[in-house]
Amino acid sequence: MKTLLNIIWLVFGGFVLALGYFMAGILCCLMIVTIPWGIASFRIASYALWPFGRMVVDKPGSGGIFTLLGNVIWLLVAGIWIAVAHVVTAFAMAITIVGIPLAIANLKLIPVSLMPLGKQIVPSNRPFVSTYR
Repeated sequence: MKTLLNIIWLVFGGFVLALGYFMAGILCCLMIVTIPWGIASFRIASYALWPFGRMVVDKPGSGGIFTLLGNVIWLLVAGIWIAVAHVVTAFAMAITIVGIPLAIANLKLIPVSLMPLGKQIVPSNRPFVSTYR
């Protein structure tokens, strides 16, 4: 089931979404100061490409002041706009019955797109995990 949902996700928006995060990661890595956000964008891109069967968790030992400061800067510069785009896209996907799992997966990307630093993506044992730990 995870594979089927991931293939449908990939065709109906996941590839474009992952490509956008990947291009943002390249742009951030070109400027030396923004490399941490570039690495976070690459991590989100891999999650946006194949989200079912994986979940976002806090990275152990990464709750320092620099992570918090970096997340606040990211939130003000890009995080809010990305989250709004995810909500709008999720609403458009949820119009059909088939699109409801895709819409929920899109909403699952909001927390990591708001605060990407200090997070890691791990496999889950369920195809659809709606909790954010």
